[in-house]
Amino acid sequence: MANNRLNWDDARPFLAVARLGTLSAAASHLHIGIATLSRRIERLESALGVPLFIRAQSGYQLTEDGQALIEKAEILESAALSFSSMASSRAEIAGRVRLATAETLATEIVIPALPRFVQLYPRLNVEVVTDIQTANLHRRDADLALRMVKPERGNVSLQRVGTLGWGLYASESYLLQHPFKDSDKALSGHSIISWSESHAELSAAKWIDSLAPASGHTITTTGLQTQLAAAKAGLGIAALPHYLGRGAALRCLRKNFGLDQPIYLVVQSDLTQSARVRVMCDFLREIMAQKRSFFAAD
Repeated sequence: MANNRLNWDDARPFLAVARLGTLSAAASHLHIGIATLSRRIERLESALGVPLFIRAQSGYQLTEDGQALIEKAEILESAALSFSSMASSRAEIAGRVRLATAETLATEIVIPALPRFVQLYPRLNVEVVTDIQTANLHRRDADLALRMVKPERGNVSLQRVGTLGWGLYASESYLLQHPFKDSDKALSGHSIISWSESHAELSAAKWIDSLAPASGHTITTTGLQTQLAAAKAGLGIAALPHYLGRGAALRCLRKNFGLDQPIYLVVQSDLTQSARVRVMCDFLREIMAQKRSFFAAD
């Protein structure tokens, strides 16, 4: 009957003795002392509650129970070697990988998940470029990108990895002073938080400007984080991604209005087989899949 806790590490010395036949040969192969090896074999036998070897002057011979254990121990050995090989290949991936993405995606999605990636690939330096208006894959400003706009030209490979949901949001303090009626299609009488002229081409800017009355009071900014801050401060109604509005405890006034945007993973075509870029792509696909509900209205 077993009286010790099984230690999986003892499968390796068991196999060494079984294959080489003597403690001295097995100890030399494993680079450990004979006494240490003997104790580990005894520990394994005690944990299993059966003798695994017949001790003789000529060496160690497997018992029937020991023979039955060989196949199982070899499965453990194979798994350990596979794990070691994978860890070694990860350690060999080195250099720098440059990812361009929106600042909000970087701060809310990518950066919080990076510690695990860095732990897996300790020799890979990650550069996150959030100035995506100037970052250009064709100029080699970045190796890959997470974008909401589908590239219309260039030698790139792209894959849709998610959908960014948008809604109308405002703070409770603003709504106490300016009650909102969903029937007010033009947001008449409301203060609007919109985009500056330099960002007028953005889909969100075009949409909310189409609803803003010409005489309405408008706050304009150049970034989502400042729009979020303006909404939290009670300055008006903003069109925001659901994950930002929800995270800031703002009230969603309208969940769906046709502004939802696809999120694309874009890679320079000549880098799709690069190991450093490939592992970053796998990482991004994984976290985007995990966050699918995070981007939705509910």
